[in-house]
Amino acid sequence: MKTGLFISFILSLTVGFTFLNFDNIDSSTDLNSEYKLVWSDEFEYSDLPDSEKWVYDTEGNEAGWGNNELQIYTHADRDNPWVKNGKLHITARTSDQHEKGFTSARLISNARWKYGIIEVNAKVPPARGTWSAIWFMPSGWKFSDGNWPDVGEIDIMEHVGHNSGVIHASAHSKDHQWQKNTQKTGIIYVEDVSEKFHSYKLDWQSDYIKAYVDDSLYFEYQNEEYGESKWPYDKPFSLILNVAVGGAWGIMNGVDTAAFPQTMEIDFVRVYQKQ
Repeated sequence: MKTGLFISFILSLTVGFTFLNFDNIDSSTDLNSEYKLVWSDEFEYSDLPDSEKWVYDTEGNEAGWGNNELQIYTHADRDNPWVKNGKLHITARTSDQHEKGFTSARLISNARWKYGIIEVNAKVPPARGTWSAIWFMPSGWKFSDGNWPDVGEIDIMEHVGHNSGVIHASAHSKDHQWQKNTQKTGIIYVEDVSEKFHSYKLDWQSDYIKAYVDDSLYFEYQNEEYGESKWPYDKPFSLILNVAVGGAWGIMNGVDTAAFPQTMEIDFVRVYQKQ
């Protein structure tokens, strides 16, 4: 697997971002005897996603999720989330049944965790207009609460089709957010991100957040104890898996409607915590 920094993208984005020198960093997470597997979905079944492990989030559909997204997230519609052949498929499709023209799925884990190592093995869609994400929001948070990003957001992986292969990990808070260009972000280029499965891993502890692709560290944010406005991450969070269409970021170079349907595939989700 070839990974490296996406140089041209880096040169265009400098404020508020963290870029790492891969020649001088620890390139692995240590799942030693301290850690125990506490939750997983291996998707060894064929049906809708396991309702004991996942719920559907549709609350922000009418508001475009505050981000002018073009899709409607559906509830238990097999056209969008479906498990088959040992993989979870989250598919964004064109639709003449909805005014916005697209449907997709947004799944939230029923379980919640405070700290741990979270690993998701995934393959993301490449088409222009797609915005795939593996991320965390505080457990119980709702779009209608209106307090994003003050409550905190941790992005393990974000990918937009118009920058195919460029993977982002970020930490958002009141003081660190994209509207102010102050979010804490790491970026890595993965050449075959839509052709092969890759491991997206978060190591989240009380004093740091680290993100990895295939055990290559590309994002690190230290808790310097400056308070809730910079570090709102000392509470339980839930995992979110979704494929959006458009949105302020996803639509920058338009939407290649002819390329749909577009699918993010998930091979497994595993959560480890210290014993």
